[in-house]
Amino acid sequence: MAKMPREPDSLSHHRAKCPEERFLTRRTEWLRGPFRLVFIIIYFSYLRHTLAHPQCLDYQPPFKPPYHLEFCRHYEKFGCCDQKADNSIAMRYWDIMDLMGDEAYAACGDLVKDIMCQECSPYAAHLFDAEDPYTPVRHLPGLCFPYCSEFHSKCSSVVKYLTNSQTLLETCETDRSHFCNLINLPDQDYCYPNVLRNNDLYSNLGKVVEDTKGCLQLCLTEVANGLRNPVLMVHSGDDTHRMFVAEQIGFVWVYLKDGSRLEQPFLDISGEVLTTQWLGDERGFLGLAFHPRYRNNGRFFIYYSILINGKLEKIRISEMKVSAHDMNVADPYSERVLLEIEEPAANHNGGQLLFGLDGYMYIFTGDGGKAGDPFGKFGNSQNRSALLGKVLRIDVDGSSIDGKPYKIPPDNPFLNDPDAKPEVYAYGVRNMWRCSVDRGDPLTGYGRGRIFCGDVGQNRYEEVDIIVKGGNYGWRAKEGFECFDMKLCQNSSLDDILPIFAYGHHVGKSVTGGYVYRGCESPNLNGLYIFGDFMSGRLMALEEEKKSGSWKERNVCMGDTETCSFPGLINHHHKFIISFAEDEAGELYFLATSYPSAMSPFGTLYKFTDPSRRAPPGKCKYKPLPVKVRGKKVPFAPRELTLLGETPTRSPLEKILLPTKPPGTRQPTRAKPITSAPKKKIPGKTTKSKLSQEKLKKTTQATKQTQINTSTKTLKKVPPNKKSLLQTKKGKQAAGKPSLNPKLSMKGAPEKKKNKPKDVTKPKVWLQKTEKTKKEVKKPTKSKPKVTVSKKNQDNGKKTKKYPFHKKQKTV
Repeated sequence: MAKMPREPDSLSHHRAKCPEERFLTRRTEWLRGPFRLVFIIIYFSYLRHTLAHPQCLDYQPPFKPPYHLEFCRHYEKFGCCDQKADNSIAMRYWDIMDLMGDEAYAACGDLVKDIMCQECSPYAAHLFDAEDPYTPVRHLPGLCFPYCSEFHSKCSSVVKYLTNSQTLLETCETDRSHFCNLINLPDQDYCYPNVLRNNDLYSNLGKVVEDTKGCLQLCLTEVANGLRNPVLMVHSGDDTHRMFVAEQIGFVWVYLKDGSRLEQPFLDISGEVLTTQWLGDERGFLGLAFHPRYRNNGRFFIYYSILINGKLEKIRISEMKVSAHDMNVADPYSERVLLEIEEPAANHNGGQLLFGLDGYMYIFTGDGGKAGDPFGKFGNSQNRSALLGKVLRIDVDGSSIDGKPYKIPPDNPFLNDPDAKPEVYAYGVRNMWRCSVDRGDPLTGYGRGRIFCGDVGQNRYEEVDIIVKGGNYGWRAKEGFECFDMKLCQNSSLDDILPIFAYGHHVGKSVTGGYVYRGCESPNLNGLYIFGDFMSGRLMALEEEKKSGSWKERNVCMGDTETCSFPGLINHHHKFIISFAEDEAGELYFLATSYPSAMSPFGTLYKFTDPSRRAPPGKCKYKPLPVKVRGKKVPFAPRELTLLGETPTRSPLEKILLPTKPPGTRQPTRAKPITSAPKKKIPGKTTKSKLSQEKLKKTTQATKQTQINTSTKTLKKVPPNKKSLLQTKKGKQAAGKPSLNPKLSMKGAPEKKKNKPKDVTKPKVWLQKTEKTKKEVKKPTKSKPKVTVSKKNQDNGKKTKKYPFHKKQKTV
């Protein structure tokens, strides 16, 4: 059996390779004396922490079962089995118990149950050596030597029902020590039952993995690549689960659920969009939002930079419609301009569009650019008669009396203020880059409808805000929690709303707003506001203290190689984080590039994954509406090398460990028998099968072919529980010995044959298949099967035949 390579247990691993004088060089001289002991303790504590890697046999993280487990109850709070898997293990267990006598059941029942239930352990991958996807999975979990010795001394006869490994079966009969050494694991922390007693493995089980500094370790999946400065990804909310990814130069691409991209873009307005190849140019295609009833009306809205007559720069917000002939292409002639705002400078262009739960569209504009908002006496942001530096709210389902192609919501805060624009919903913002609407807690709905924004700072601070109606967010009087313009800051009428979080420029210099995670696949992330910084490439999270209303910072980092060792996962990303995104199911993504130029095709879309816990199997399944694709699809070709190199293809454990009970031995109280129970053979009584055989011997050589056909038909009519006498010397095997049929597959299932046997005069051991049960039965030879009285049938006086274990059992 393949063994996992042993990890270096201590610094002695290095000492064995290096002499003492080389190991302690000048740079490591401080390791002498008491410092050496301190270093070793820290080293081991960190190593032990990082090696805690819960993983199931399907290569996925463990989960919290949604329902009570009846059999493997020890893992009903957290593990790798749901109710379906738990029932499957229970059925296999009772099938094995049916093959054992009452004494064996009393001695081994609990031990066998504990061993079989290790498939449900959150560390099942460790126990079965299944972390390495290129080696065969163990048939038995790793058992610590003392436990294995106890199991072998009491239950060695049961091993043949738990595995078909010839090596284990032979050593089990000949050498207990050798057998237990094969079953044992190199790492004693993970062998059973030591794994249950390890506080380091179970203390934070099911929680997000943290490093020694408390940084939350997450992993990523590469979803799309080759994008030119991808500025956003949104979904259309029409149950198709399509993802629309926009590039800064003016293209919008459609990505389907299978990961492919449509060859024809959804939208191409690159000829209208103002952008350049300059590194860090903020102008371009910046915003996209689908109408809440897009599925019915096909309307969506865009936000982009334009240049008028080669001189005047503006931002334009327009409405467009999807094509009447293709659901994956916008109608290029449907654009209807809603609003244009002049931009005095090339930077601070804002760019966010979104719909709130109220059905109104929110528009987030920048303060006009340059530095310090130098426009007017108080700047654009504090001037409520200007549209720059604001959060605007409009009703796109109508037009106003004064000719505007939209209406003003009746509860806008400054509707009756003659010194303010009626579109203004909030003000005092500098350049909010990426905002989102909280979906709310999936169970309680807490937080639903809140709008979070990241507001880019000037010289010292970046901040995160929650938008409220009529709120003043302080710019240019304040930057973060500190004063920026001292005169405005000391004005008692400022009455500004403080951010929920701010960080200095030693952490990052350009915040990118994110989302509150409300998805299904990573339950541990629920309620975390995850965002990042464009310049530093740092990922961050905020956790709310609901009682006080305050927010606590939680750093996010990429998990190490051990933590992210799952199929398809990576633990690195491009530095420049442009935007965050949410798909229709609520899962969280972000877009980043290695070179922030509008023309550089190095942008990548990543999906967050929590490697410590997943949702129960089947909980997050949904059925998207069909998407009619008229053009070609471009399949996804990943560029990032995953930690495992490729997706494992090894068969899971469930297809190897199968019930070894032959057909016809199931008890009436557990399942309704398809055929009647076998009758006890009466000595001296001639059976029908024997009469048929004698009749065949009396026939002549001229009618030999007819006799062969007759005997074949007679065999097919023999009940599965009756003993046939058509056997040869090759079929006369001792009871309990496995068949040596070379046609057996690796799993022990016989291959089906459609052709008739060539030589019927010397028939082989027949594999009889009944029409009702569809199970193959290996007929025994002269030796009689053991007849035992089932515990469940003692009252009825019925007896059941017990067949010895052999490899020719058909897999189910």
